[in-house]
Amino acid sequence: MLKRIKSQNGDAFYTRERCFITELLNHADSPGLSIARCCVKPAVMTELHRLKATHETYLIEQGEGEMDDANSPPIPVAVGDCVTISPGQAQRIRNIGQDDLVFQVICSPRFRPECYEPLEPDNGVS
Repeated sequence: MLKRIKSQNGDAFYTRERCFITELLNHADSPGLSIARCCVKPAVMTELHRLKATHETYLIEQGEGEMDDANSPPIPVAVGDCVTISPGQAQRIRNIGQDDLVFQVICSPRFRPECYEPLEPDNGVS
């Protein structure tokens, strides 16, 4: 059965992860998948975190960055790159360019706030 779900594509909101998120698709009618656009400002590194029971794929749309898990050397990422992140894998991304680092985040199953596990102390942003 085909089902149309209107894109949420609302306003970006700032998260404790130190980035701006725009939800494109995160709906109960699509339990297997969510899509968001993430924007990391120049010189910012996101919070080290992991997602429980959720696989992520980052698709880099703009800018350049480095991803790491706090234990391995960073890997460079640029426009057109995809990065797959296994459930439970520690991760963070740093914008190393002069412009915003923008990427889509595709989660399977869909992202749920209770899946997010910070691996740093709370920096006071919600």
